[in-house]
Amino acid sequence: MEKKRIGIMSCNIYCNFTNYGSALQTYAMQKVINNMDNNAYEAVVMDYCPKTMLDKDILNPFKHMWDKDPVARKMCELTLPAIRINNDKFNRFYSDRFNLSSQKYTSKNFQECVSKEKLDGFVVGSDTVFCLEEFDLDDGYFANYPEMKNKTVSYAASFGDSHFTDESFGRLDSLLGNFKALGIRENNFIDYVKSKVSVPVERTIDPTLLLDASDYNEITATRIYAEPYVLMYARRYNKSMEDYTRKIAQQNGWKIVEISLRATNAELGHEVRYDAGVEEFLSLVKNAEMLVTNSFHGMIFAVQYCTPFVAFSRDQCDNKIEELLDLFGIDDRLFITGSEPDPAEIDFAGVHDRIMKARTRSLDFFKKELEICFS
Repeated sequence: MEKKRIGIMSCNIYCNFTNYGSALQTYAMQKVINNMDNNAYEAVVMDYCPKTMLDKDILNPFKHMWDKDPVARKMCELTLPAIRINNDKFNRFYSDRFNLSSQKYTSKNFQECVSKEKLDGFVVGSDTVFCLEEFDLDDGYFANYPEMKNKTVSYAASFGDSHFTDESFGRLDSLLGNFKALGIRENNFIDYVKSKVSVPVERTIDPTLLLDASDYNEITATRIYAEPYVLMYARRYNKSMEDYTRKIAQQNGWKIVEISLRATNAELGHEVRYDAGVEEFLSLVKNAEMLVTNSFHGMIFAVQYCTPFVAFSRDQCDNKIEELLDLFGIDDRLFITGSEPDPAEIDFAGVHDRIMKARTRSLDFFKKELEICFS
């Protein structure tokens, strides 16, 4: 029986800064689809650039930086050599690990993709593809191209911390009708979506949690630092998080390794590794004594590798961080100031049991979605 070819529509290749989580959720989605239902499907990662990303340039990110202050810009300038190395490594990851579409697609040529890629349907997700502020209800992420209508489902699509108006809610309501089933990553929009559609809707966990550590060990780089270290992974600068990391390192006699844009921290003795590729990122998390982060996917891979961690609050990301910690059953890991009481030791066996139950439910729903998509 010929395999059904499924185009994965997600945010990964085109962005202002590379993102380990975006790359790894697509990697996981591809692997899960390919292994599902006795290998009945073949995933194709669509090289798709949404309209809001057309003017973004990873090698020249200054115009669209979150933080506009002169210090943040200077740090980014100093990090440019590492940004270039990091970008090259990400491009190799996409080339080596993704079954990429044969060409790049935008709104101008999307009508060609079904015939050129021999696609039978689409999966939108995961990550914040439904976020209004990030992608402005993009036609590719809301299956609004004629080629996608009535042959698309979403899996773990996230609205992030979207703030809708009456006008944008009206647009959203219309677009939701393009899907044959909807898997949503966070709870905050589940009830709303259910009230607007007649197709199946369910909360589903991030694709990176559909795999386990053994799956990621296949691509994880070997240990990079022999001595004990604390890893700080900052998706956005947070002084409280930085101060807490230094305190923890001093208390335990650990080296500080960090993935951030704060290039001058190297002068303080930190190993600043913005140049790390995806495989190196996994290694740095796996082998750390502890992770300090404000990254959603940073937390996920800490749990995958049983690495103790704390998570700091981050603007526009608190909802997804809080819901993830709730899924794990370890809400006391969320820090604001760094002066919070030490959290209890993580019962990783208990966390993994909770993930396994959520994984089973999510995979069951995803299988149902694909059956619906091709019915």
